[in-house]
Amino acid sequence: MSEVVAFPAAYRRLLAKTAALFLSYLAVAMSLPATSIHVIDSLHFGNAAGGLAVGIAFLSTILSRGYAGRLSDSRGGKACMQRGLLWYALAGLVCLASTRLTAQPGLGLAVLLAGRLLLGVGESLAIVGMAAWSIGLMGPAHSGRVMSLVGIGMYGAFAAGGPLGLLLYRHAGFEALMLVCILLPLAGLALVHRFAPVAPPIGKRESFLRIVGRIGRPGAAVFLQGVGFAGLGAFFALYFSSRGWAWGGLGLTGFGIGFVLVRLGFGHLPDRVGGARVAMLSLAVEACGQGLIWLSPHPAGALAGALLTGIGCSMVFPAMGVEVVRRVPAHLRGSALGGFAACQDLAYGLTGPIAGLFADRFGYSSVFLAGMACALLGVAAAASLPGGQARRADGAAV
Repeated sequence: MSEVVAFPAAYRRLLAKTAALFLSYLAVAMSLPATSIHVIDSLHFGNAAGGLAVGIAFLSTILSRGYAGRLSDSRGGKACMQRGLLWYALAGLVCLASTRLTAQPGLGLAVLLAGRLLLGVGESLAIVGMAAWSIGLMGPAHSGRVMSLVGIGMYGAFAAGGPLGLLLYRHAGFEALMLVCILLPLAGLALVHRFAPVAPPIGKRESFLRIVGRIGRPGAAVFLQGVGFAGLGAFFALYFSSRGWAWGGLGLTGFGIGFVLVRLGFGHLPDRVGGARVAMLSLAVEACGQGLIWLSPHPAGALAGALLTGIGCSMVFPAMGVEVVRRVPAHLRGSALGGFAACQDLAYGLTGPIAGLFADRFGYSSVFLAGMACALLGVAAAASLPGGQARRADGAAV
């Protein structure tokens, strides 16, 4: 059953759920760099198989967003999040089993891929469930704050998990890493278990495609935002290397610093001034950051561009998430959030190979020119939303 909770208590519960999401997403982030190394060094496959083992989890996440949304709408956000945390732990258990099959590398790889598929489903369920559960508890008026904290939990785990995962892998091996990846989501499950659920609203169902159609413009804005981050993550270090510059690895560091600081300081802003306005400004800043990377003749300027990209990307997802929540009735909220998150997943999945074609033909700098162009298109998408257009005194849109 659900209960009415005052705002301070509800916010404390939201912070606890964010901590649980952080713990569970560490299972994704810690295994990310170590998985490909394990496939190549222990199972003795090539780079393509290592890349497949990493990427297949993201494919699974995209394909399971609709299921996560339907589960959240029908069973409630808490049940969806709890199931996702259990799938995380199960994924770690299956990946752990693959370490016993190094003498049969083909079978070991197949089991590892199955575990990575389960991990992607767990990620989808946990994130959609937490967002829907928290918005149901806090109320739609605080949806921007909820979406900001979801991002802090995810990207905070992403920033901490990669180095921790590699450190654990190098000192204790892949088996120990998978044991930790089993325990972390179970700790998150224990953290949120005592909180009461929010009863799912009742209403007429719609097809997932129709729901996605309702949120097309916010989804387009967050898709276009994701191109800049994905291009930076995939090609920034290579861009520095091609120009003979040092410290290319600091690109993601600068991005992460800008991203997290803005989320912490301005997470409430979409709820106060509207998602469209925040997204327009944020995408304009991202475009400036991408343009600075593209044009800068010195590494310091390019690193400043990475910082600006992080500042710009930070608030687009929660800002457009506010617009998504406004566009659907409460009983379709989980499905809408699932479709919305899939738009960002799709940007991350498509940008790498497409930007790679640009880099092969026009050089690495063209990746950031394309990121700037996409961010400017995102400004236009956000401006087309109600609240994103300036108005004359007579009320007509400018």
